[in-house]
Amino acid sequence: MAISLSNNKATADRVAARLRRQVRGRKKIAGSPERPRLVVTRSARHLFVQVIDDTAGSTLASASSMEADVRKAKGDKTEVAKKVGALIADRAKAAGVTTVVFDRAGNKYHGRIAALADSAREAGLGF
Repeated sequence: MAISLSNNKATADRVAARLRRQVRGRKKIAGSPERPRLVVTRSARHLFVQVIDDTAGSTLASASSMEADVRKAKGDKTEVAKKVGALIADRAKAAGVTTVVFDRAGNKYHGRIAALADSAREAGLGF
């Protein structure tokens, strides 16, 4: 599950640093059937969230800011992240997941990432 940086020599220093942080975090974080991993992937425009059971290698629930009902939402990217957090919490609860391990994938716990996590907690998902 490790990411090799030797194959990606053309990546920017900023991206390579985030990948190194992601690898360090993944050494310690693993999703189990009792507590799956909630991983957040962030691009410049959108957020993608998945609830993953690493032992089975399957995705239990997912949500993103590219979905039609979320795209219609008004507000800035932080407001959209809050809507995605509430959406993933609802879908995870529907899949029978109540607690998760939060994986920020090397991103800072700040701004959109923090807004998504707080919104998911408020919607009833335990971290």
